[in-house]
Amino acid sequence: MDTMTFTKVLGGLCGSLLVFLLGSWVAEEMYHTGGKHGDEQQAYAIEVESDEAEVEVVEVSFDEAFAAADIDKGKKLWRQCSACHKQADGANGTGPHLYNVVGRDKGSVDGYGYSGVLASMEGDWTPENLSGFLESPKNYAPGTIMGYRGMAKIEDRASLIAYLQTNGE
Repeated sequence: MDTMTFTKVLGGLCGSLLVFLLGSWVAEEMYHTGGKHGDEQQAYAIEVESDEAEVEVVEVSFDEAFAAADIDKGKKLWRQCSACHKQADGANGTGPHLYNVVGRDKGSVDGYGYSGVLASMEGDWTPENLSGFLESPKNYAPGTIMGYRGMAKIEDRASLIAYLQTNGE
């Protein structure tokens, strides 16, 4: 195989690639209309009947979720909290201890330096208040130093709070 044959083969491959790319570009122009990149619309759409019934999302109230809470699941979820919090009375970690936290006054642990927003909050840590805080600490108490992203599932929050409620009884 000499140099001329190799050049012809390479030229044929490059030419085929060029034809393929140009064909792809032409097909895109034919079947997509409108706009700029990312703002394209299909030239035609085929309507299809759906056999699936629309799923209705039922929101569970916290009281219902708390009544059905699984303490064993809450114990597993506690692992996320244990990185910063302790359960022993008076043993503060990065965060305040959570011994007997359900029903305790907000910002009331002696020897822990709360952020200004939590230190100034009134009321007790009821299960509902804890649920709101655990869902999104930054939204519940803007300015808090707690870096936790939050717990989205209401069932998980209820199970964790039910577990925390057993700590201190």
